[in-house]
Amino acid sequence: MSEAYIVAAARTAGGRRNGRLSGWHPADLAAQVLNALIARTDADPALIEDVIMGCVGQAGEQSNNIARNAVMASCLPESVPATSVDRQCGSSQQALHFAAQAVMSGAMDIVIAAGVESMTRVPMGTPSILPYRNGLGSYVSPGMAARYPGVEFSQFTGAEQIAVKYGLSKEQLDAYALHSHQNAIAATRGGRFNDEIVPVAVRMADGSETGEMHVADEGIRYEATLESIAGVKLIAEGGRCTAATASQICDGAAGLLVVNERGLKTLGAKPLARVHHMTVIGHDPVIMLEAPIPATQRALQKAGMKIDDIDLYEVNEAFAPVPLAWLQTLGADPARLNVHGGAIALGHPLGGSGAKLMTTLIHALGQRGKRYGLQTMCEGGGLANVTIIERL
Repeated sequence: MSEAYIVAAARTAGGRRNGRLSGWHPADLAAQVLNALIARTDADPALIEDVIMGCVGQAGEQSNNIARNAVMASCLPESVPATSVDRQCGSSQQALHFAAQAVMSGAMDIVIAAGVESMTRVPMGTPSILPYRNGLGSYVSPGMAARYPGVEFSQFTGAEQIAVKYGLSKEQLDAYALHSHQNAIAATRGGRFNDEIVPVAVRMADGSETGEMHVADEGIRYEATLESIAGVKLIAEGGRCTAATASQICDGAAGLLVVNERGLKTLGAKPLARVHHMTVIGHDPVIMLEAPIPATQRALQKAGMKIDDIDLYEVNEAFAPVPLAWLQTLGADPARLNVHGGAIALGHPLGGSGAKLMTTLIHALGQRGKRYGLQTMCEGGGLANVTIIERL
């Protein structure tokens, strides 16, 4: 079987809700990343055999196969097909898995895996809310309700359950959130993101352009202190999580160009990394955010590795309890986790986050001269993907 190599990885800087990317149609924003992948490899756009794009809010401007719409807004020719993937927050990490599987099988040689989400223009939960407005029912079917009687499938509830189960105090969550901002600040000021970010014009929600380029993640709180974080209101009375210890609503896009050996020769490209292992599991849909723990355990076992073999980890910061519980259970080194900050500081553009985290992981490994990286993220419904890469 062929190997899967990543030859280019790029992302936009994150934009706050109603912020510097809010004027971008999501298909056009994603197209900027597709164009950047082509430019960075000097590839013939017609050689791309498929575009697989993650997106969670597939409604409104992100409906009707956002992946194909992004292709039609990009430099890629009409001959390039595209499909959209929804594995909730892991959508573009799953896009990478599908792209890797395609080139490893030999069915294709050159594939783009990408993701996009405009949480300003298509607010979180839009596809679930629309049926109610038309007098229709919930996504929770009678069969689901019978299997899980009285259960509210909520990521907020899951985050609180994890905090309780793993004995994580509010003070620990607050301290972790501050650390995320501190890492993101250091990475930004140190130019760690420069090579991965695709500059795009600032476009505000009212359609105005400032003439500036958006080149830095907008969500970072440079003024954050432990006191300011601790003072944020609890999400649920008696709980431990707040908006300050949860991922930020974010607009953004990211992408990866994935090839096999034939693709490498065709493009004349140098690989950045090799996909070493891929895992996806289903887990408890009630405490749903816990899934990265057993998923990582399974991935390491299948790959014949130990957590200490991994040089850097990217564990999505949907809520602070998720990476903290993961660290605790895996016995992982906190100094290797989300070294450039995570979604608490940088934002979580839902369907775009998988490709975004992988882009940051690849560049961080290169900057530090490290070999193995592991990425995982919790996903709605109790799912989790794990990807282990080897930097080349």
